Amino acid sequence: MVKSLFGWFLLLLLVTIPALAQRYVVADQDAAGPGGSDMTSLLVLLQSPDVKVLGITVVTGDGWRDPEVAHALRLLEIIGRTDVRVYPGAQGPLLRTQEWTALADQMYGPATYTGAWGTVASNDPMPEGRPTTKAADEDAAHFMIRMVHQYPHQVTIYAAGPLTNVALAVSLDPQFAELAQELVVMGGSMNPQTEAAEWSSDPRHEFNFWFDPEAASIVLKARWPKISVTTIDASLKTRIDPEVLDGLAGSKAVAAQYTVKYTRRPVTINYLWDELAAAAWLDPAIITRERFLYMDVNTDHGAGYGDTLTYTGEARPKITLQKVHAQMDVDLPRLQQLLIHLLSSETPNTVKQPAR
Repeated sequence: MVKSLFGWFLLLLLVTIPALAQRYVVADQDAAGPGGSDMTSLLVLLQSPDVKVLGITVVTGDGWRDPEVAHALRLLEIIGRTDVRVYPGAQGPLLRTQEWTALADQMYGPATYTGAWGTVASNDPMPEGRPTTKAADEDAAHFMIRMVHQYPHQVTIYAAGPLTNVALAVSLDPQFAELAQELVVMGGSMNPQTEAAEWSSDPRHEFNFWFDPEAASIVLKARWPKISVTTIDASLKTRIDPEVLDGLAGSKAVAAQYTVKYTRRPVTINYLWDELAAAAWLDPAIITRERFLYMDVNTDHGAGYGDTLTYTGEARPKITLQKVHAQMDVDLPRLQQLLIHLLSSETPNTVKQPAR
C-alpha cells in the first residue's frame, strides 16, 4: 500500500489535475456481473473525470451476452450514468463452437475455464436488481465504426473480453483500425510464473484469445496506430488486497459501495485482470516493463488452438503482423492507489435517475 505521504501526493496530483484534452473510449467488455473484474474495469473508466465513455459494447465471454447487457445497464443506473448507452454485440465466437470444444476436450484434455459455456442459463433475479433502461438498437460493431469516423484518430478501443465485436468491425470497415487512436486489449499469455493449473502446463493459453481465436488473429493483424496488450504475465502480479476494500469501505461513493458489496470472497482469488488494462491506459507508469514484439493467435484446430504466438525481428513469419506493447510487470501499489482514489470518488457527469 502507500509507503509515504509523498506517494499519496503524487497520486493525487496524477488523478486530480485536469487533462489538456478529453480522452474518448469505447469499452468493449464481456460484462459478467454484478461486481468482479469486468464491472470494476468499467467503473475505472466511468469514474475518471477526463474520460468520455462513448458507449459500452458487450460480447459473450465470461457470461452470455444478454445477461451481461442487463448487468451493464444496471451498473450504469446505480452510478447515475444512464447517458452512456449499451450496445449488444456478438452472441458467440466467429468459428469456435461449444460442440467442437467438447470434442477437443476429449482429444487434448479439458479446458480449465470455458466462460459462458461453463454456465447454465438462469432466470434467477439479478442480485443488484433488474435494469429499467434498455440497450441501444444499434449493434456493437457498427457503433464502434461510427465512433471512429465521428472522432477520427481520437478513440481508444478498450477490449477486455473475446475480440469478436472488434473483429467484426475490422472486417466491415477497412479503415476502422487506422481511424482509431489505439487498441487496448486484456489478453494473451507468454510465460506467467504461476502454479495455477490453467497456465502451468499451457503458458500460452489465455481465455479471451482462446474463446475466439480467429477474431483475435484478425484484430491483431489490423493496422492500429498502437496496440497495448495486458498479458496474463502482468495480470497474475496483481490482486485486490483486503487493504483496497478497506480503503473503499468507509466511502459513501456509490462506485465504492458497489465494489465492496459485490467483490467475491476470499479476495485472494481476485486478480485485477481488466482493471489493470484500464488503469494502465489512464496511467502508463503503472506498467514497469513491457516487451515490444509481434503477436498473433494460433488458429490451427489442434491442441494449441487459441494459444498466443509471439515473434521478434526477422524470426517472424512472412505474413502481415503488427507489433504490440506486451505488458509484463506492474507497479502494484500505484495500481491499487489509483483504484482506491477513482472508486471512492463521486461519479462525474451523473444524470438524474427515474424513480424505481
